[in-house]
Amino acid sequence: MKNKIALITGGSRGLGREMALNLANDGVHILFTYHSNEVKAKEVITEIENLGSGATAFQYDANNPMSGKALMEEISSFLQGKNGNSYFDFLINNAGTGLYKPFKDTTASDFDEMVNVHLKSVYFLTQAALPYLNDGGKIINISSGLTRFSFPGASAYAMMKGGIEVFTRYLAKELSARKITANVLAPGAIATDFGGGTNRDNEEKRTIISNLTALGRVGEPEDIGGVVAFLCSGKAGWINGQRIEASGGMLL
Repeated sequence: MKNKIALITGGSRGLGREMALNLANDGVHILFTYHSNEVKAKEVITEIENLGSGATAFQYDANNPMSGKALMEEISSFLQGKNGNSYFDFLINNAGTGLYKPFKDTTASDFDEMVNVHLKSVYFLTQAALPYLNDGGKIINISSGLTRFSFPGASAYAMMKGGIEVFTRYLAKELSARKITANVLAPGAIATDFGGGTNRDNEEKRTIISNLTALGRVGEPEDIGGVVAFLCSGKAGWINGQRIEASGGMLL
C-alpha cells in the first residue's frame, strides 16, 4: 500500500493510534486528528516516522460536527502543497467518546453530545471528504459490539453506533459508481482509556468480559489495528457494506 494516504480521526491514542501504526507499517502515509493532546499526537508522529513512513496531525473537535468542512479544507491545502494534489485513499472515522449512564439518568445534553460526536460529525466529515477521496478508495466507520449485545448504561452510545451501521450501508450503495467501498468495524470490549478505562483497569469487569468471550480475554488495541489495515488492503477489495465484529467471540 505504498504511496497511499489514510485519514484517521482520533488517531493520537487507543484504537486510532494502533490503526495508524498498522497502516504506517504497510507503507501508508498517515493523516490523523487529535482533540486536544498535541503532545500525544507528536509521539504518534515519531512512532510512525520510526517505522519509515510519514504522518501529520490536525486538531479537530468532533463535538462540533460542521467543523469537518474546515478540517478538510486544511487537509486539502496541506496535501496540495506536499503532493501537488489534494487526494487521499482511505477515510477511517474513528473519533469518539463514551457515555455509560443508565437510560433514566441520561440528559438531553448527554444525548446531544453523542449525536454530535458519533453521528453528525461522521456524516458531515465524510460528506466534506468525498471530493478529495480517490475513486476506488475505502471508508471504514467504527461501530461497537454494543449494537449486537446489550449492557445497561450504553443506550445512547449504542443507538448512535446503530445509526452508523445503517449509514455505512447507504454509503456503500451511493458511492458504488466511484468504486468506493464502505464497511463498519465493530470492536468488542477493548483495554484502552475509552469510557474511563474500565476495560483496562477494573479487574472485576475484565474477569466478567473474559468469561463472556470465546477466546477468554479482554481485547487489546492491537487486535483492532490489523483489521483496519486488512480492510484498507487490496485483499479486502470485495468486502463492501459489511459489519465486521472484532470481539474475540464475545457473547456468542
